[in-house]
Amino acid sequence: MTGYKKNRYIAFIIRYSSVFLFSSCMLSPKTTKKLLKEAASKAPYDIIVVPGIPLEDGKWDRTMKARVYWSKYLIDQGIAKNVMYSGSSVYTPYIEAEVMAAYAEAIGIPREKIFTETMAEHSTENIYYSYRKAIKLNFTHIALATDPFQTKLLRKFVRKKVSKDVDCIPIVFDTLRLMEPTMIDPVINFDTLKVSDFKSLPEREGFWKRFKGTRGRNLDKNAYE
Repeated sequence: MTGYKKNRYIAFIIRYSSVFLFSSCMLSPKTTKKLLKEAASKAPYDIIVVPGIPLEDGKWDRTMKARVYWSKYLIDQGIAKNVMYSGSSVYTPYIEAEVMAAYAEAIGIPREKIFTETMAEHSTENIYYSYRKAIKLNFTHIALATDPFQTKLLRKFVRKKVSKDVDCIPIVFDTLRLMEPTMIDPVINFDTLKVSDFKSLPEREGFWKRFKGTRGRNLDKNAYE
């Protein structure tokens, strides 16, 4: 990758989330393209799992937008048949999975291809619970589809705690950037997706329990049985 292309890649990432500044903690552009190529050779996946992210100030942020549009790309390209968004109401009163599902439908993913998992409160739980729910729904060929940062964080957990058969399809930002001119920002009424008597995760759990959750130590092994 030339210096010019590398700078454009990094600039595009920064536009979507400040966490991507920590480039050493994410997969490289070369690796994301390699994983996409491998996924295409194994396609179609019955379903892809997309971890949630909080709705802020009544609209999606760049990271959520990137994840939802990446799921649309994978479906449009025939790499995935369906998508499952995962996430409870964790830091805001809005159910993350349902918010993402609403955006997905608004940008053109058919409703019958959209599924949600609403128990997860951590990234590890996103893939763990979604995998269990997908299996219960008779989906067997499953992949995780999220940004390169989160993919790198979850790859080992997926192999050890979920299934060695679950592949990872991280966002290829060069591809997403080409889609940017056609991206829209739908206006959606989220009132029905708001939880009453909401308490955020830090209000309900202490630091160490939350830390254990991020490491997949608070999993409900009976979920979706």
